[in-house]
Order: sequence, then C-alpha cells, then structure tokens
Amino acid sequence: MSAVGDSTADMVTAELNEREVPVARVEPADFGRELSFTSVISAGDPLAGTLATASRTVDLGQVRSIYWRRPEWPTFPDLSGPDLTWAKAQMRHGLGGALVSLPGCVAVNDPLAEEAADYKPLQLAVASRFGFSVPPTLVSNRRADIEEFITAYGQVIHKTLRWTDYRRAEEGLSVWTEPVTVDEIDDSVGLVPHLFQARVNKVADLRVTVVGEQVFGVRIDSDLLDWRRDYGSLTYTVIDLPDRLVKMLRTYLEHFRLAFGCFDLCVDAKGDYHWLELNPNGEWGWIAAETGLPIAAAFADLLQGAS
Repeated sequence: MSAVGDSTADMVTAELNEREVPVARVEPADFGRELSFTSVISAGDPLAGTLATASRTVDLGQVRSIYWRRPEWPTFPDLSGPDLTWAKAQMRHGLGGALVSLPGCVAVNDPLAEEAADYKPLQLAVASRFGFSVPPTLVSNRRADIEEFITAYGQVIHKTLRWTDYRRAEEGLSVWTEPVTVDEIDDSVGLVPHLFQARVNKVADLRVTVVGEQVFGVRIDSDLLDWRRDYGSLTYTVIDLPDRLVKMLRTYLEHFRLAFGCFDLCVDAKGDYHWLELNPNGEWGWIAAETGLPIAAAFADLLQGAS
C-alpha cells in the first residue's frame, strides 16, 4: 500500500520481485480508475474477496503480508464539502477496514497500532517508563507555565506535536525544531498545546531503523539542531548499538504492536544516549542509499516471513 512514485516502496518491490515473491503494488489514489475491490463477510467464514489493480488481481484470502507504506488516498476532485468528507471516510473505512481484517496477515505496520504510537506525549511517557533518557518536557498552552519552564531550563527547544501537510499559497512548508526564549512567548500560545523540551547538549544524532528483528544504527553528524534542514551537509556512519539499547528499542516497538519503526536519538559528549522520538512509519530510503544498509532486504524478509 503506497503512493504513486514512492521510490522507497520501489526498493521493497524490487527486492521481492528479485526473490520471485508474488507482490502487488496497490496505490489507493487510483481507486475507481485502475483499482477496485470486493470483500465478503459471512457468518463463520474469514473475510474473502478480490482486489484488482491495472496489472493483477489479488485473492484477499491469499494475502500473507501488507506493507502500509504511506498510502495516498483519493482526493475526489469533483466533490466538496460534506460530500468530500463522506467519500474520504467511506474509502478509508471500506478498503482500509477490509485489509486490516485479513486473518493471519502480517501488517507492517498495523495502521491502528501505528496511529496510537504517533502521539508524542504517549511516546515520551512510554520511553521514560522503559528506561530511556528523556529530556524534561512540557506540553502546555498556559503562557505562565511555558515561561516558567523556559526560565528553569534556560536552553529550550520547541517541537511540533504532529506533522501536517502545511502549505501557504500552495507552497509546502516545514515546521522545524527551533530554540525558543521567554521573550518569544506571548498570548498566542493559548490557542493550542505546544511541546517544549530542555535542549540536550548533543554531539551527534542517531537514526535507528528497526525492521522485525533487524536493527540498523546510523550516526548523523552535522552542526544543525534539526538535521532535516540540510541533508547535503550530513555525514553518515554505520554503528553498532549496545545490546541493552537494542533490547529497549525492540521492547518499545512490541509495546505498541509495531513491526517496524525509525527511532531518533542523540548522543552527548559522555556517550550517553537520549530519546527524541519514534517515527512509526519513518522514512528510510535515503539512509539506505547513503549507507548501503540492506534495509529493503530486511523488509522483504519480514514480509516474506523469513524473520
């Protein structure tokens, strides 16, 4: 399940094709044009039916795994208002609901589990419970509490609680992790909750991709607070992680019933690791290309049932 032109999905599809594993590339945005499906539910029987793309027809009863790789859903350009809202809901709950109901099917990841794992405050609370070093964090819309937090910790950063497709005049924009001072806080913070954290004096970032039992650790060196600002300035080093940390990461994913996740951590001058966040459906294609790590093969192993 992917979007049109998704090069990361291409990597997994190519790996499965090379192994001669039957695979269907499903792009929900094509629904009604090149994609159709029927599912049948009857008393005492598992869900059955077929799904047809432009190139093949899939027997839903034979599906053993699904990679939910950021599918894009139809935009229904001819609809608007309540009609558009209704159509989008029917699409997600119809096709999506049928696919998550397939018996014995390995989901990477189960969309329902992934949604639960995407709440930043929950991520932080669980990370702290499992023994990760979590920076002191405040989630609030109260100006006085925010000002008190910044004053107490001095160096503080602001992060978004949830990524959204943020646009102005059709131009895509990003909301970066930024340092913040008391002087920048005003009454506008009262509109929504905001996430503030004490800044970690890091020397490097870590991107750890866990796929099933396989763990890929990469150190990212840069002078940036938020390394996503300039990928061209980054230096990558493949690293081995301490066994204890690897176990903690796997336990974390198990808690949320996830088969895959991309963890953002950082390391300080003492060599201590600090929790930043989990991306439950994080991007990994670029880091595989930069490092040569066999992450696509790990996905193929998981989907094929080899690990």
